[in-house]
Amino acid sequence: MSVSASASTETPAKPVRGIPAVPFWAQIIAGLVLGVLLGWITRTYDVQWLHTTLDKVGHIFVQLLKLAVAPLVFFAILVSITNLRKVNNAARLASRTLLWFMITSLIAVAIGLAIGLVTNPGAGTGLTPKDGKMPETAGSWLDFLTGIVPTDVITPFTELNVLQIVFMAVVAGIAALKLGEKAQPILTLSESVLELLQKALWWVIRLAPLGTVGLIGYAIADYGWDLIGKYATFTADVYIGCALVLFGVYPLLLATVAKVNPVQFFKGAWPAIQLAFVSRSSVGTMPVTVKVTERLGVPKEYTSFAVPFGATTKMDGCAAIYPALAAIFIAQIFDVQLSVGDYLLIAFVSVIGSAATAGLTGATVMLTLTLSTLGLPLEGVGLLMAIDPVLDMMRTATNVAGQALVPVVVAAREKILDLDAYNSASGSEVDDEYGVHDAEPKVNVPVTA
Repeated sequence: MSVSASASTETPAKPVRGIPAVPFWAQIIAGLVLGVLLGWITRTYDVQWLHTTLDKVGHIFVQLLKLAVAPLVFFAILVSITNLRKVNNAARLASRTLLWFMITSLIAVAIGLAIGLVTNPGAGTGLTPKDGKMPETAGSWLDFLTGIVPTDVITPFTELNVLQIVFMAVVAGIAALKLGEKAQPILTLSESVLELLQKALWWVIRLAPLGTVGLIGYAIADYGWDLIGKYATFTADVYIGCALVLFGVYPLLLATVAKVNPVQFFKGAWPAIQLAFVSRSSVGTMPVTVKVTERLGVPKEYTSFAVPFGATTKMDGCAAIYPALAAIFIAQIFDVQLSVGDYLLIAFVSVIGSAATAGLTGATVMLTLTLSTLGLPLEGVGLLMAIDPVLDMMRTATNVAGQALVPVVVAAREKILDLDAYNSASGSEVDDEYGVHDAEPKVNVPVTA
């Protein structure tokens, strides 16, 4: 699952005789069912200790994921950039990757806008501007542009400013490329640290079934079905929009642009998609996303660049579908008429500002950036905070699917996709074995006409 590692020669642990191993996906489903049941019991019978327990279990799981985010992003981006030295036509691959990030984001935001205009999610909810409240943090274009460059090298890690961490990692990676052999000791250390972080993060990932119980149970216990009912149309819009992108747009691109079997993509990528749904963190899911993308036949050197960058900037769910629908929802609650120019602004923000989401749980910063650009009241963010955990599961699953999709599309168009590996990709769960490999020779990447 490593960005820079090949498959380990170690033999995975076998289940104890007589006790069959429970597939990871089944553990996740069991966690979902148990979480809903415990949440219902907690809310129905007002079991305070269970309410607190669910809150703590979910909170600890998310905190463990976040604990690895800052160093993981830094070293993954740094190593991914330096790995491009092993690939000919790296600039072409990078530009094509970013181009397809933008294309799919535009498609996603267009779908979000279309659904919002048809369904009017803010109508008939019974919510008023008084129900909203100012968010604790807000994004603006000035903050976005000036906030990319950190004032020191420590604060971005302590305050988890992922955008600034990405900036420092990119600078360090480019500097390492320029230094050449002189930077090799640093690169070796970086690859080793990355291996360590991913191994530790895998232990956290294995706790996902327990985290699911806490996160889902607390959401049901704290918010209840009544609150979800008020947001029924908006919630359905987000899920339908994400489903259209996930199971409509992505398969269409795979079939027509990449010219591969879409079913095989979902078979291979499913472990990452299901983990993203539970964890609600693109960065937390990144090691699994790397592994499944490699399993789908994308060259390791290209995967190690495309997936880490996608995990911090490629957000079709959080940065395209969701802000488009949320802007329409909030505008209707506050009785503000949006013009064609406003809709174009939403599309612009979705494509350019998606890095503000930074692959973390939630999309509040992206939403505040969109609202401030449109001149809509930021209090509208408060209207959606209660329902956010339920929405974020589907948004993040869509994000991660897109982060695996684009490398497959680009690799197929550049004729570097291993079709045999792609066509044989299975839905088996990703193991946690890591192995460090020696530096590989430069890979020749054919350039299409």
